[in-house]
Amino acid sequence: MAGVMNKKVDKIRQIVRLKHLMSRWKQMSLRRRSEDPSSTRRPPSGFTFVYVGPERTRFAIPARFLNLPVFEGLLKQTEEQFGLRGNGGLVLPCQVPFFSNVVKFLHKDEHKYGKLSLQDFLNLVSDADVSDSCKENVVVFTPLLQKAEV
Repeated sequence: MAGVMNKKVDKIRQIVRLKHLMSRWKQMSLRRRSEDPSSTRRPPSGFTFVYVGPERTRFAIPARFLNLPVFEGLLKQTEEQFGLRGNGGLVLPCQVPFFSNVVKFLHKDEHKYGKLSLQDFLNLVSDADVSDSCKENVVVFTPLLQKAEV
């Protein structure tokens, strides 16, 4: 009788240890997920997500950038291509390298480059591409994502 009782106590201890281990694993997993910025579904405060190119590369940009002339041009292109839809994220119809350059220039000196229009950025980036001997005739802006939805 004592042997059966000891087996039951050991099984109960194993169950309690397993339950404790599972709860610790869950807490560690949730902690890691909250520390990883790429796993967040919401942009940081003051930022917005935009999806660029056919591969829908996600960028977190400062929301104030959306008021700049270059983004007004991109948003106008988006409206012409996709219409005004409220579902999903904001998809911009340009190539990822071009958009990366725009964001890089704006982060570098927003006061200087923030006044440039979409066409000015196209000229700026195409001039930079022409001066680079490694690149040949790179198309920086083309209509993409004909019937895209996020």
